[in-house]
Amino acid sequence: MLVAPSILSADFGILAKEIVSICEAGADLVHVDVMDGHFVPNMTIGPVVVKSVAQTSTKPLDIHLMVEDNGFFVDMFAPLKPRYISFHYESEKHHHRMAQKIRNYGISPAIVINPATPVEFLKEIVKYVDMVLLMSVNPGFGGQKFIPIYDKIRELKELIKTNNPDCLIEVDGGVNDKNIKELKEAGVDIVVAGSYIFSHKNYEEAIKSLK
Repeated sequence: MLVAPSILSADFGILAKEIVSICEAGADLVHVDVMDGHFVPNMTIGPVVVKSVAQTSTKPLDIHLMVEDNGFFVDMFAPLKPRYISFHYESEKHHHRMAQKIRNYGISPAIVINPATPVEFLKEIVKYVDMVLLMSVNPGFGGQKFIPIYDKIRELKELIKTNNPDCLIEVDGGVNDKNIKELKEAGVDIVVAGSYIFSHKNYEEAIKSLK
């Protein structure tokens, strides 16, 4: 199990220190939530802050776009060379084109679906991405309660086996030590955890409990 702490739950007053702490505590990726205030009812961080995160982090970035104009934000963040840039199925008209745009930058493309979006919608795009991110909360805010999506994960796992066996499954939202075992058993490769890790007194213990 790979763990990607979401800095949405970090203390932004000491963000550089928080980034160093989670990297030293065993994070595999640093998850960066980018929200535009249009696709979701919240705004987070732009390129200046994310550039600072990239310079501070010793682990690869996992940038999750929750925006309406995906192409604009891909062009903005691609120079930072994250490992993944993920875009929402629901906000993009041309899924294949967007995945290819990200790959052309030398970055792994990933696609995201909200809790109410069926897995079957991914049938034609899954072969063109390196990761699928399943939201287990409705996007926009940290600290939300986990929505059980275990059947959805298993369905996605079967779709991936048939169409793109190397594609990874990531889950984001309400992940903690109570649901991690069932998530792993369902087929999850990477978990995003924000409030669970950053509300813990010891980040290393929190990450270890998930692994």
